[in-house]
Amino acid sequence: MKSCFIFRFSLIVGVALMVGGDVFAQAKTPQLPAGIKMERDIAYIADGDVAQRLDLYLPEKEAEKPLPLIVHIHGGGWMGGSKFPCPVALMVLRGYAVASVEYRFSQKAKFPAQIQDCQAALRWLRAHAKEYHFDNERVGVVGGSAGGHLSALVGTAGGKKAFPMIGGNEEQSDRVQAVCDIFGPADFSTVVQQAAEDKNVKNIFEFNTPKDPYSELIGTKLDDKEKTATVSPVHYVSKDNPPFLILHGTHDTLVPFAQSEELNAALKEKGVEVWFQKLPGGGHGGGGFGKPAVVQLMQNFFDKHLQGKDVKIELVPEADVTMPAK
Repeated sequence: MKSCFIFRFSLIVGVALMVGGDVFAQAKTPQLPAGIKMERDIAYIADGDVAQRLDLYLPEKEAEKPLPLIVHIHGGGWMGGSKFPCPVALMVLRGYAVASVEYRFSQKAKFPAQIQDCQAALRWLRAHAKEYHFDNERVGVVGGSAGGHLSALVGTAGGKKAFPMIGGNEEQSDRVQAVCDIFGPADFSTVVQQAAEDKNVKNIFEFNTPKDPYSELIGTKLDDKEKTATVSPVHYVSKDNPPFLILHGTHDTLVPFAQSEELNAALKEKGVEVWFQKLPGGGHGGGGFGKPAVVQLMQNFFDKHLQGKDVKIELVPEADVTMPAK
C-alpha cells in the first residue's frame, strides 16, 4: 500500500517542464544542464537527523540581483520519497534559486515533526540568503501529495507559531509568498467520509489501520478531532495567507478530489487569492499535469508572485485537460 502512495512527482512532467526539454530524463541523471550548479545534502539543523537536509540548485553564474526561491517538498505518504531528484530544479534557468527539502518520516517521528522540519529549512534558507544570493521576500513552495499537504500547511500556518520551532534561526520568518499544492490532503477530519462518498473512484487505503498513511502520520485514528485539526491546512486558513495554486484530478484514488475542493472553498471564504485547476479524469498524477497549458499556468503563477511579472494566471478549460478515467 505504501508504495502506491509514493508521489510520482517526477512523472508530472509539466511541473518540471516549466523551462522546456525532456526534464524527466534529465532529472533521472546526476548530471545537470549547463548553467546550473548543485550543493547536495546541506544540514539545515546542525547535528540533526540525517533526514534534516536539503539540496540547493543555483545558477553557475551569480545573478545581478538576489533571486526568488522555490522550495520543493517531496511526497511519499510522509513515509517515503526523496528530495533527489528535484523535478523543479530546471527553474534555475528561468531566474530562480531552488531548494529541495528532506524531512523525517512518520516511521521515525510523528506529526508535527514533518512541518517542523520544513519550517526549520525555510528559516535556515532565509538565514543564509546573502550567502546563496536569493531574496528573502520572494519565497514560494511546491509539492505534491504528502508534499502538497506540507506545502499547503507551510502556506496556511506560516508565521503563526502554530508548531514549536526547532533548529534555531528563530529570528527568521517561515512564511512564504506563493504556494503550489498538487493534490495534497487538506483536512484529515473529512478524508474518510469524502473517500466513501466519492462516486468516481474507490480510495485504496484501509483507513485507521497500519496500512493507512494518514493515521500513521498522526499516530492515532482519524476520529481524534484535536490531532486531525492540528495536521490539516484548512484549520489555519486566514485572510493573510499567500496566493495558492491548487491542482487535482477528479479520479484520484489516494487523496479525494473533495480535499482540494474544501481547501479552495476555505481560502476563497477568507478572501485569499486562489486558483483551482480541475483535471477531469485525472488520477494521482499522470500526463494531464504535463500538458502545455497546465505547465504555463504553473509557470505564470510563480512568475507573477515571485518575479513580479505582468502575466495573467488563467485556468485551463476543463475540456483541454480531460483525461480518460481508468
